[in-house]
Amino acid sequence: MTYFKRQSVLVVALGLGLASGAQASAQLATQYGCTNCHGAHLRGEAPSFERLAGKMAKYKGDDGALAKFVADYRAGEILQHIDAHERLSTATATALLRWLAEGGH
Repeated sequence: MTYFKRQSVLVVALGLGLASGAQASAQLATQYGCTNCHGAHLRGEAPSFERLAGKMAKYKGDDGALAKFVADYRAGEILQHIDAHERLSTATATALLRWLAEGGH
């Protein structure tokens, strides 16, 4: 395989990995019921994913700040003690909130 073919294969593989990560987070949002409140039909005063992504953008690339936000989020300190948020594991909450910080696409 030539150098350029190897580089092309690497770029395609990395691109597929990024796409599957984003898809996995969208699937998590569905799996954990996030779409019930934040999806196409908003429940009560729940913000849309788009609005949440805009608010979370400030955490993009700042893992320390995101980790603190995740801890506060799960403890109910940021919002009104929403049970669905507080029941998420740290890993799941981090994946979902990172997905939003990166644009939620």
